[in-house]
Amino acid sequence: MSLYPSLEDLKVDKVIKAQAQFVQTTSTFPAIAEGTYPEGTYQPQPAAGLEAPGSSLYPNLVELGEYMGLSLNSDEVQRNMALVPVGDNVSLSPGLGGMLGGMVRPVTGADVGVRRAEIRPGLREVVLCKDQEGRVGLRLRAIDNGVFIQLVQGNSPAALAGLRFGDQVLQINGQNCAGWSLDKAHKALKAAAEHRIELIVRDRPFQRTVTMHKDSSGHVGFVFKSGKITSLVKDGSAARNGLLTDHYICEINGQNVIGLKDAQIKDILTTSPTTMTITIMPKFIYEHMIKRMSSGLLRSAMDHSVPEV
Repeated sequence: MSLYPSLEDLKVDKVIKAQAQFVQTTSTFPAIAEGTYPEGTYQPQPAAGLEAPGSSLYPNLVELGEYMGLSLNSDEVQRNMALVPVGDNVSLSPGLGGMLGGMVRPVTGADVGVRRAEIRPGLREVVLCKDQEGRVGLRLRAIDNGVFIQLVQGNSPAALAGLRFGDQVLQINGQNCAGWSLDKAHKALKAAAEHRIELIVRDRPFQRTVTMHKDSSGHVGFVFKSGKITSLVKDGSAARNGLLTDHYICEINGQNVIGLKDAQIKDILTTSPTTMTITIMPKFIYEHMIKRMSSGLLRSAMDHSVPEV
């Protein structure tokens, strides 16, 4: 073993020192925005399998600044991401609130209205029996080769089983309903046994829910007429949470309001909790759904009870 380094060792040492000097000079560049880099530099990436021992799989804030051009620090992250509780059902993001005039976002996980209005993505089985008059309390509508519930009569077997306006009936006693006419669907219900009618149902595929939060004056920021949303208040909770005009209000916190007068709908909105969920349907589908049904029939016969959770 020689006491002096060989020529090859000196060359390797010189290369290592040059690389270290290059890293020092390039690391003094600030975080880079808009995807541009100073001329003659690049952002080095470690080769696969050559990460330093103990390195994390995910980059930290410093690495994000170096490799992605993001100027982030822990204070900025806390300012924009932290939620400060302001009540039982809402939280306020101070960073976003400054930009959007106090944007309040409902915490929907444990809200009763959200659970009552939930539209489940899967299928469910519903078992019905007929009442003493041999009826189940349903009126159906054929749309796009599907069979949908047009009306659920209050206090009927259908209402007690949890069926709702807009639900799609996929099977009746094991028979697929796709392509059925309205007459064939009603005949299948009429011919079914009195004590057991098995339905396979999909929850309200043409509808969606929007959760909003009332402001200090008790409003969520939309205007409606004859049950249809006609306009939105700029920067109101309705607009911020994705409510749309030319949609009809089908439910408020899960309670069906189809056929009710505007004054009745307003009363339900007024007495609703601060966090409120409404279920809506596009105008052209809604008007096709209730075609040839009088407003009086919808008002008097439709199930307007508050669903159980």
